[in-house]
Amino acid sequence: MNTLDAKRVLETALLCAAQPLSVRELRQLFNDELGADTLKTLLQDIQDDWTQRGIELVQVASGWRMQSRPEMRDFLDRLHPEKPPKYSRAAMETLAIIAYRQPVTRGDMEDIRGVTINSLVLKQLEDRGWVEVIGHRETVGRPMLYATTKQFLDDLGVVSLDQLPPLESPGAVSEFFNTTEEVDPAQMPMPLEDVAETLAETLQPSLEELPLDASDESPA
Repeated sequence: MNTLDAKRVLETALLCAAQPLSVRELRQLFNDELGADTLKTLLQDIQDDWTQRGIELVQVASGWRMQSRPEMRDFLDRLHPEKPPKYSRAAMETLAIIAYRQPVTRGDMEDIRGVTINSLVLKQLEDRGWVEVIGHRETVGRPMLYATTKQFLDDLGVVSLDQLPPLESPGAVSEFFNTTEEVDPAQMPMPLEDVAETLAETLQPSLEELPLDASDESPA
């Protein structure tokens, strides 16, 4: 198979796929006759071919996918003019804490937020596929440790956590969620609600699919 035909096969598969396709899955299109390096070169060629179009080929945590460019969103939104659902600040702040401070326990999150976190908030983030329990902290009660998932990175449109939206200044991420048990919100280089808003704006296309309306606090 020549290069042109191989690119046509890849483009067709990527355009028709409902989820990102990994390099391993893409190699299956050619019965593993194409090496991973050759395949990646073809994918880069396809990226270049689509540079001037409204659709782009991007690499995310789970693989490669075709998606509309951000500047096309205003036009596409006209096909669905209904207002997207509102998301609670509690949900987005909790997601922000997990994203930048992971792995964290529920107690860590509550120390940072300064309020008790509603169990429904964590459940909804888990149901959405953005966070998961990855283990337990070896301490009294062995509390669960939460971290973000590949789905979270996919919905953000990034490959790794290193590409998360940066905070205001260099080193702000480590300063924002320092290693002390107690965090003084007044000393944070960027307000927690601003971080949550940044994530909300970046995740908006995916956020519109599932409203998180749990209250800010849960009863003791």
